[in-house]
Amino acid sequence: MGTYMAKKDQVLQRWHLIDATDQVVGRLAVQIATILRGKHRPEYTPHVDTGEFVIVINADKVRFTGNKWDSKTYASYSHYPGGLHVISARDLFAKRPERILIEAVKRMVPRNRLGRQQMTKLKIYAGPSHPHQAQQPLELKPKT
Repeated sequence: MGTYMAKKDQVLQRWHLIDATDQVVGRLAVQIATILRGKHRPEYTPHVDTGEFVIVINADKVRFTGNKWDSKTYASYSHYPGGLHVISARDLFAKRPERILIEAVKRMVPRNRLGRQQMTKLKIYAGPSHPHQAQQPLELKPKT
């Protein structure tokens, strides 16, 4: 009897719906990353995409603890001289509130092809509506 390894075509893909209202960004991102990677399933295999789809609504109602709205920064670099762009969490939230959660989850998945593939299963919307009703997502209550 050997170790069980999940096959990509044998894994059932479910959809989960998470309401991000009044959730702390980091704690919510941990739960999202766990589902995206498939670590909540008994057939989790590290090198196979066993994760499931996650829809996050009300991303414009997440919160930070402490002084992170002003002290946390997000940096991007264009690979040109002087191309470093730094923006505070408050300014990024005002422009694109869903980017806050995307960046938090992106740092919790592997930085390789598998992680990029798993990130395509994350759908984040600032408001309460989403276009994925046909997938019949399961309502998931985040742990507080």
